[in-house]
Amino acid sequence: MPSKKVLVIGSGFAGLSAATHLAHLGYKVTLLEKNTTPGGRARKFEAEGFVFDMGPSWYWMPDVFDTYFAHFGKKTSDYYDLIRLDPSYTVIFGENDFMDIPADLGQFRSLLESIEPGVGPKLDEFLKQAAYKYQVGIQDLVYRPSRSLMEFASPKLLVDMVRMDIFQSMSKHVRKFFSSEKIIRLMEFPVLFLGETAANIPALYSLMNYADIALGTWYPMGGMHKIIEGMVSLAKEKGVEIRLDAEVSHIHVKDGIAQHATLHSGEKISADIIVAGADYHHVDSQMLAPEFRNYDEKYWDKRVMAPSSLLFYLGVDKKLDNLRHHNLFFDEPLGPHADAIYTNPRWPEKPLFYASVPSITDPSVAPEGQENLFLLVPLAPDLEDSEELREKYYDIIMDRLEKLSGQDIRNHVVYKRSYAHSDFKADYHAFKGNAYGLANTLLQTAILKPSLKNKKVKNLYYTGQLTVPGPGVPPSLISGHVVAKEVIKENNL
Repeated sequence: MPSKKVLVIGSGFAGLSAATHLAHLGYKVTLLEKNTTPGGRARKFEAEGFVFDMGPSWYWMPDVFDTYFAHFGKKTSDYYDLIRLDPSYTVIFGENDFMDIPADLGQFRSLLESIEPGVGPKLDEFLKQAAYKYQVGIQDLVYRPSRSLMEFASPKLLVDMVRMDIFQSMSKHVRKFFSSEKIIRLMEFPVLFLGETAANIPALYSLMNYADIALGTWYPMGGMHKIIEGMVSLAKEKGVEIRLDAEVSHIHVKDGIAQHATLHSGEKISADIIVAGADYHHVDSQMLAPEFRNYDEKYWDKRVMAPSSLLFYLGVDKKLDNLRHHNLFFDEPLGPHADAIYTNPRWPEKPLFYASVPSITDPSVAPEGQENLFLLVPLAPDLEDSEELREKYYDIIMDRLEKLSGQDIRNHVVYKRSYAHSDFKADYHAFKGNAYGLANTLLQTAILKPSLKNKKVKNLYYTGQLTVPGPGVPPSLISGHVVAKEVIKENNL
C-alpha cells in the first residue's frame, strides 16, 4: 500500500516537528511555507555583516530539545554547539542597581539571602515544588492531546493536579515564599513567556522557575536559527519535501474530508491528511469555508491573546559596556495595572523592555569590534502600529538604555530595522498581530484551548502556539509531536 500523503502548513517549530515525526513513521510529507526561508518566527536575516534572530532568543528547557532529537537517534550536538550562559541574565532595577543571575544554584541562593536574609529554606521549598510540577507538567501533561476530560481522569493525576496549584495564581504563590519586591519580580518574570502576568497565570507554571533556575539559560552558537537549521536537516533526512514561497490560500473540503490545498499561485496539492501549523485563526477563518470552521469570530474575539512586541534589530559599530547577553529592564514599577501590557488598547507610557546582545557570547553574529543588539518591548495585541509610534518608543527605550548602561549607543547604530504588529500579520497572519500565541490562563489550558483536531473535517489537524500545549519554543516542539501521534492513531498506514 502506498504511503499516505500528508501536507503540513507552516515551517515553524511545531510544523517541522510534526512533519519529521510523521515522515519518520513512513508518511509521505510535504511541508508548505509561505515565506522564502523556513522557521516561522525563528527565521533569521543578515544585513551588513550582522546575523539577526528574528524571534526567539531564549533557550530554556534543554531536555525538551534533547528529547526531540533523541527520538530520531540524534543529539543536539549533531546540529549545533550549545553553551550555558553564566550569568544566565541580568536584571536592571535602576541606576547602579543591576542583578546578575548566576548559573550556579548555590550562588543564586546566596544572592537571594543577601536581598532577603533567611529566605534560603523558602527558596528550597519553592524549587522543590517547582521541580515536581516540571516533572509532571513537562514530562507528562503537555504530551496529552487534551481532546477529552477522560485523559485526566486517573486518581493519581487528580492528586497531582491538586499538588500543582492550578487554582492559585502565580502571583499569590510567589508571595507565599518571598516578600522582597525584587525577588518577587524576579520569580514572576518567567511566566511572561506564557503570555500573561503572574496574577492571571496558574501557579502550576512555577515550573518555569525550575526551568530558569535549575536547568539554566543556554545559547546555540551561531544563533537560535541554528536549531531550525538542524530541524530542517533532520526533516530532509527523513524524506520531508520542504517547499518555500508556497502560501496556501484555501483548503478544499468535500464530504467532510480535506481533498487538497490550493496555493496562491493556483496550484492544487492533494493530500490524505493536512496538519496546519500556520496561525490557527487564519487557517480556520480564511482557508476553510464557513461550514467547516472549528470556531466563529465571536469565539476568537473572546480569547486572551499573548502580547505582541515591538522589536528593533540594531547593528552597533562599537563594543558595549555594562550589558550581558540577556538584560531585563525592570527600572519602571509595574504598578496596579500590570496587565496593561496585555490588555490596554493603548501603547504604555512606561514600557518594560528587554535587550539581548548575543555578540557578547558569539562573535560570529556581528562584524569584528561591533555588537548585535536586539530590543523587545511587549505590547498588547491589536494596537495601532505606525512608524511614528515605533520611533517614539525607540527613543523612550534608548533613553533608558543609554542612561542605565552609562554610554552613548544611538550615535553608533549603523543598522536598524523595526518589527511590530503589522509585520507579524503580514509575515505570519498572526491573529491581532500577536507574537506569542494564546495566553496560558487557567481557562485556556489543556482541553480549554482550541482543539488540535477539526471537528467537522475528518483529516484536518492543527499544531502550534494557538493549540495544545501552548506558547513558547519547547511547547511548540512538543505540539508537533502530540499532533503527529494523533494522526498516527487515527490514520494507520
